[in-house]
Amino acid sequence: MEALVVGAIILGIFFYNNTIDRKKFIIDNEKFFQVFREEDYTFLVYAKYGEDADADQLYIRRTLYAILTFFVVLGFTISSNSTGSLFNSQFFLNLVLSFVVAVLIFKMPYVQLKKFYKAHLHEIDIMLPYYLKSLEILIQHYTVPVALGKSINDAPDIFKPGLRILIDKINAGDSTIDPYMEFANTYPVRDSMRMMRLLYRLGIGSQEKKQERLLMFSRTVSNLQHKARETKYKERLGHMENQTMIMLVVTGVGVMLIILISMMLMFSM
Repeated sequence: MEALVVGAIILGIFFYNNTIDRKKFIIDNEKFFQVFREEDYTFLVYAKYGEDADADQLYIRRTLYAILTFFVVLGFTISSNSTGSLFNSQFFLNLVLSFVVAVLIFKMPYVQLKKFYKAHLHEIDIMLPYYLKSLEILIQHYTVPVALGKSINDAPDIFKPGLRILIDKINAGDSTIDPYMEFANTYPVRDSMRMMRLLYRLGIGSQEKKQERLLMFSRTVSNLQHKARETKYKERLGHMENQTMIMLVVTGVGVMLIILISMMLMFSM
């Protein structure tokens, strides 16, 4: 089974040196590999690395690492537990072990992207009201879909992938509330559902209703901004309190050390 390990290593070298085109290899087997691709993987890549990141290339790398891991682990486990017969119970245990390790390697980058995104939900919660305020100004002059499109360039980077998906679905003819709700589910922070419902209602109805709904939208955004400012203030205050506490502790410990050293010097005289 050493040949299996050597074969996997050679295959990896071919991929690394581009002797075998990795992208073409995946494209030729796209139907098989895309089954395992998570629905929100591209979005999470853009949320962490920005829209310049190549999500397809990162997915190809994940897939190839998982495949190579499978063959390497299988080769090592079979060679170290060889009993003379290839297809026996031990072989199938090795097969399952190799598959589990490969799945873990495949899923690890996705889990890391998820953790990064969840860790930044608080940041999104702070930024969303300010983005909605700028969107409110655009809605006064344009329809909601046009205002959303014009807001992308100035929107925080983490919102851009979700906004593009939202706009693409609206431009594709989806006039329901579903694209707005999907955006709210993508960014599950304070009042996101309510704000997206208000935004959807702004895009329908007569001009008179639009003005009424715009006033309601404006008041809600102002309330969210106020909450965001309170949150920032509390965080800043908490940080200052922690810094002050650290300074007091360090000063207290320093004074105690000086007193102890002075006492030791007095007793030693």
